[in-house]
Amino acid sequence: MTHESPLILVIDDEEAMRDSCTQILLKDHFRVETAAEGTSGLRRAAELKPDLVIVDLKMPGISGFEVLEGLRKIDPQMVAVVITGYANVESAVEAMKKGAYDFLPKPFAPEELRIIIRRGLERRRLALEAESLRREKILLEENIITMVTHQLRSPLVAIQQYFEVILSGTVGALEEKQKEMISRARERLDRLLGLINDWLDLARINRGQLVKKFKPFDLKKSLEKLVEFMKPHARDFGVTVEILPFPAPVEVLGDEETLEQVFANLLSNAIQYNRPGGDVKVEIGDSPEAVAIAVRDTGVGIAKEHLPFVFDQFYRVSRSESKKAKGTGLGLSIAKKIVEAHGGTIEVESEPGKGSVFTVLVPKNSGQKPE
Repeated sequence: MTHESPLILVIDDEEAMRDSCTQILLKDHFRVETAAEGTSGLRRAAELKPDLVIVDLKMPGISGFEVLEGLRKIDPQMVAVVITGYANVESAVEAMKKGAYDFLPKPFAPEELRIIIRRGLERRRLALEAESLRREKILLEENIITMVTHQLRSPLVAIQQYFEVILSGTVGALEEKQKEMISRARERLDRLLGLINDWLDLARINRGQLVKKFKPFDLKKSLEKLVEFMKPHARDFGVTVEILPFPAPVEVLGDEETLEQVFANLLSNAIQYNRPGGDVKVEIGDSPEAVAIAVRDTGVGIAKEHLPFVFDQFYRVSRSESKKAKGTGLGLSIAKKIVEAHGGTIEVESEPGKGSVFTVLVPKNSGQKPE
């Protein structure tokens, strides 16, 4: 199988320069096409999809800067090399901002052009390889997600349901030892399903699917419902949980379900790692651009050396000898990614024995989704 040599498009209003570049490039066995001004050059670039374009900055009609912008729209991976007889630092910087790969002042020697063309083509080769790998990665992730969802999660959910039926006594009474063993198996299965569900959430967020579900909603109302839901869980730990009064609705643009997941995780941790008789308070702070939600607890706290890593995947802090971590180590990592997908931030302040404060900052509804 033969491979065609790279195609170079030369856009320059000087016929002598077009001819000179053509002769140099043909000697190196490149394919060469030319255009005498920017509009026809962009038209030819759209038709031919060249590997590299040589663009003169000063031309009648549209400028070389406008050509650079047009080339980027045609093919973001197309490499452009700027040539001009009016070279200066400002024009070079501006050309780079518009997408030029490199800058060559006129007049130039044939070898200078050859060197810059080779570098540019190598850049394109690497960019195309990177894009191909990115697509392969997306396809692999989609296949893995499908496999995990259907071939792992679905059978485990079925097994979980069988355990529930057996433990309920519907299919016959169990001896105490049998009940204990099945209960332990169900507990291990619950943790495995938790890990799988967390991983699927993480994969969904990483693939940018979350932003598609954004709509305006009242975050204060959502938090109030969540706090009420968490109160029985808090009572089991001997902890009180409350949301401090705030006078008005707080509208944000986002995915209500996943933001609730963020605060459910923060509240669950604040309750689980608290002290008997301790409390958890949710406080809303307001500004014209953003809303800040602070989850404060009176719990065991986090040592200073652990704080930089608490949002890392699979990182778990052993905050109490009597309370072993049972999570997957993905909860705070998922929370951080959800908040960042909303254009916000999440921070933590903590001191052993004095509790922790997790603060989530989310932009208010401006009608525009985060990029």
